[in-house]
Amino acid sequence: MCEAAIFDWDGTLADTRHAIVVSFHTALKESGLDVTTEYVERRIGIGASDTFRDILRLKGLPVDEILVKRLVARKSEVQIDLAGEVRLFDGVRDLLEALKSRVKVGLASMNNEDVIRHLLKINDLEKYFQVILTVDRVSRSKPDPEIFLKTACELSVRPEKCVVFEDSIFGVKAAKAGGMRCIAVTTGVYKGQELEKEAPDLVVKTLTDPKILSFVMEK
Repeated sequence: MCEAAIFDWDGTLADTRHAIVVSFHTALKESGLDVTTEYVERRIGIGASDTFRDILRLKGLPVDEILVKRLVARKSEVQIDLAGEVRLFDGVRDLLEALKSRVKVGLASMNNEDVIRHLLKINDLEKYFQVILTVDRVSRSKPDPEIFLKTACELSVRPEKCVVFEDSIFGVKAAKAGGMRCIAVTTGVYKGQELEKEAPDLVVKTLTDPKILSFVMEK
């Protein structure tokens, strides 16, 4: 039986894709830069700082950390402004409600803390998470398992007793690298076949799938 459930946010609990894409494009455009929407979408989950660094390298520009910080700050501002467009996926509240009396629950997101705290507050979800970790408190991006291992540590649960909910290949890789079980959900950018290649323990189309609770509670 799992003792803790650790959730990603973007693409797993909430449909934030449009807001993220617009916020990246806005920040980049204001600095005279641009990339395709697909480029941004396929990097959701690794953190804005690393994405902006990758974009600067792609453009043959030096990685200026002052510029990176400015881009991240602007991206966060825009995403918060677009918070009203964010919608929770089907089954989120019911699943969190069902889990809170059975296991410890944590949130581990590579998004920025200001964005996550705002979205959790306006959706009245903070009460479900005993631990909330964001990119601001880690030094390495997914697929490194650091954020999941830190979340498990703060929940006082051994990694092998945790199950991670993820929608990206980076997140599934991070969960498995951390020695955790993983449920992959196809509500993000990545298709089921892409996620299955990373060997999650279970792949579901939505968080309403009844197999989820059975998996979490099985001995």
